[in-house]
Amino acid sequence: MASEGLRPKLPWAKKLTIEYGQALFILDNIFYDKTRYVTRSVANHLNDISKINAELVVSTLKRWKASGKQNSKEMDYIISHALRTLVKQGNEEALALLGFKKDPKIVLSDLKLYQDEVRLGEALIFHFEIEAKEDCNLLIDYIMHFKTKSSKISPKVHKIKQFYLKAGESMEITKKYPFKANMTTRKLYVGEHTVELQINGICYVKNTFVLTN
Repeated sequence: MASEGLRPKLPWAKKLTIEYGQALFILDNIFYDKTRYVTRSVANHLNDISKINAELVVSTLKRWKASGKQNSKEMDYIISHALRTLVKQGNEEALALLGFKKDPKIVLSDLKLYQDEVRLGEALIFHFEIEAKEDCNLLIDYIMHFKTKSSKISPKVHKIKQFYLKAGESMEITKKYPFKANMTTRKLYVGEHTVELQINGICYVKNTFVLTN
């Protein structure tokens, strides 16, 4: 409750007027708790702060990890969960803390779309291949650039997977994104859309398609 009640972007309660950094001394005393619902709240709290001060969150996680107070498995969970927003943003320091190099030596094929037009209610299917030129950890996301009512673009980052490739190894990935006509989280509008691949926080290739009725 100490962590949850002081979150600067608590979704289900009135926002607090205290400065976000004032709660850190409390988190310092509970991040090494042995209960998952406590550590999850601590991570969610830091994720809130990351939207205000990314550098503070990364430095705090480094300090906690170096202290050795929390077991390594749970500390890895806290780090991963706390950095999820920064990872989607491609924050270099956050990705480095998770073990992902900014510019891995890879060869990426073109992003192949299985169709140029997608009807509402159908799914876009795309395919690509990655070949590693060095041993590397890879975090693969894709960004769907949606057309809005005003014809502006609204990007949304989606996870694909993370994995380790040795030099010379390759992996083929096929992904399906359904354009549900009755989505509750987003209103879909017909017109040109773009899908873009993001690897270790860096955007590589993209391709366009048309969403139709």
